[in-house]
Amino acid sequence: MAMSGEGGRLWLAGFKTDYESIFVEDWSPYFGSVLLVMVIIGLMISGLFWGVFGGLKLWGDWFNTAIGLGTFVGVPEHLDGPFLHRLSLMNITLVIGAFCAALLSGKFFISRPPKLEYIWAALGGSFMGLGATFAGGCTTGGFFTPVMHSSPAGWAMWGGLLLGAVIGLKLLLWTLDHIEWGMTAPPVLKPSPGILSIYPLLGLGVFVGILVWSAQWYTSGDAKLTVRAVIILAGFAMGFIMHRSRLCFARAFREPFMTAEGEMTKAVILALAIAIPLASLLFQTKVIDPYIAIPAAFWTGSLIGGIIFGIGMIFAGGCASGSLWRMGEGHIKLWVAAFFFAWSGSTASGLLKQTGLLVKEVTLEEIEATKLGYQAYFPVMLDGWGWSLLVGGLFLLVWYALVRYNESTEKFTVL
Repeated sequence: MAMSGEGGRLWLAGFKTDYESIFVEDWSPYFGSVLLVMVIIGLMISGLFWGVFGGLKLWGDWFNTAIGLGTFVGVPEHLDGPFLHRLSLMNITLVIGAFCAALLSGKFFISRPPKLEYIWAALGGSFMGLGATFAGGCTTGGFFTPVMHSSPAGWAMWGGLLLGAVIGLKLLLWTLDHIEWGMTAPPVLKPSPGILSIYPLLGLGVFVGILVWSAQWYTSGDAKLTVRAVIILAGFAMGFIMHRSRLCFARAFREPFMTAEGEMTKAVILALAIAIPLASLLFQTKVIDPYIAIPAAFWTGSLIGGIIFGIGMIFAGGCASGSLWRMGEGHIKLWVAAFFFAWSGSTASGLLKQTGLLVKEVTLEEIEATKLGYQAYFPVMLDGWGWSLLVGGLFLLVWYALVRYNESTEKFTVL
């Protein structure tokens, strides 16, 4: 019996160790980036793509309609419900996935920022909404996904994001040197030990709820809900993965200039190095149309939008997807940033359409275009996949070399 009791204690100790290594200790961002790509490829095989801005814009459209500004800014009369719109649903379940991961890891806390940070959140979110409108997407839909889809629009936004991050950091540094009001952070609202002890059970409950929700829609017999069931699981998985690995596009662009740390940047580079050739196989076998996620913004809209978005994400403290998963772990600042991101995106999109800048036309080649750019696709521009993959690989190699050089020399830091 003594041996049995000792064996039970050892078994429980081993179980606790495994649980902590999986659900408590942070995952490597490289591991997280690979898992994220696998989820995205799964979406693409289902004929879907990953985007964030479209869902946030829908939330802003609903808000503008609710306060009576819908007609003024040109919001459509008919709007999809937040749970039926594909990108909105993906955003919602991404937040839930991060919330579940935060519960399982015991890291869900209500974190309130200093008073000044609320202003930065509103300002940063507004800039991100405007920038995403120009670029046709955020760091996800304007940079990451277009690069995956072999579009130079993604690389044009990449250049804008780098420049915007530098400008944003310099502006933020100036404010830290000249503004003293509202810089004291209130205490984090941590739960009691009793509440904290049931976090794992609450997280398990959230996970089971997601599975039940997805299964009900998948077996509903409704073709639209069947597709949405896949989105529920994909969005949840993305939020879970990004929280566990702390994967953040804003950090990938910010940290090299701020601290010379390049681990997150290299994780994003790894993700794209895997994703671009895998996506190309899907495009060549016509599993999915590459143009479905290429914004009509190359190159003017992508570059200008990237600069504006880059400044905004510095002040907000996160990009679009990064804001969502941090919302799931209790950061009030990111809830504020996401609100203004959504509102600004809706308002800017409507007003810019009224100016004619975002009015889309279809050329004889059936490529969408606006006054800010067009749908650019490397295999068409370079007459084949060989050169396209080579150019994409060279961009990644140059980015990696610059990041690695900066890690060793700190030549590009601005703080």
